[in-house]
Amino acid sequence: MKSILITGASSGIGRATAEEFLKAGWRVGCVARRAEKLDEITSSHKAAIALPADVTDMAAMQDVFTTFVASVGRIDAVFNNAGMFGPSTSPDEVSLDAFDQVINVNVRGMFITAKLAFAQMRAQDPQGGRIINNGSLSAHNPRPGSICYTTSKHAVTGMTRSISLDGRPFNIACGQIDIGNARTELVEDLNARILAENPDATLMPMMDVGDAARSVLHMASLPLEANVQFMTVLATTMPYIGRG
Repeated sequence: MKSILITGASSGIGRATAEEFLKAGWRVGCVARRAEKLDEITSSHKAAIALPADVTDMAAMQDVFTTFVASVGRIDAVFNNAGMFGPSTSPDEVSLDAFDQVINVNVRGMFITAKLAFAQMRAQDPQGGRIINNGSLSAHNPRPGSICYTTSKHAVTGMTRSISLDGRPFNIACGQIDIGNARTELVEDLNARILAENPDATLMPMMDVGDAARSVLHMASLPLEANVQFMTVLATTMPYIGRG
């Protein structure tokens, strides 16, 4: 039975992905800050392990990896998913604290998870594994009022490229999924904020979050000799230019 560690697993894309992997017969380590939300998953799935932690806390995340490996033996894949959007406004109205908070979660948190995953996959026998980073369409083309989120997701793209290159000698594959827009709490909250500011605003099209989750499962299920380095999954009618 293969194993995967998923951050941000308590809701949204992370939770939907955890449920897809459990249905596919994987052992799933579910990481999030809200322990009660993780318990909702693990209470109905014997192959799910609740691992409450803040992804920006290096010591807590080290404990997560240690606990999960002790339980399952090895890590075949990690879905580096935890993230936040931050304020939806123009750059001059973004406080430094708000900017730092988004970078802390979306970049530092992702780096900590990737660093620990890389170390485990390099050390385990057989060597190797797969890291899948959750990017965004904002890593291609930003939406208005998204400077914090867009900056962080461009950084994630650089992280993906670097890990993919550095992982080659150790049979560690790294890919990125860029999603827009899956129907999740984060997107629904963002749409509510947009409508509050402009009731006549046209909202972006959305797709079922399960389609995004199944795309992650496809990426993770490939043999290590194959890697989807970048996958874009979006609502069919989403306005989109393409990766520049």
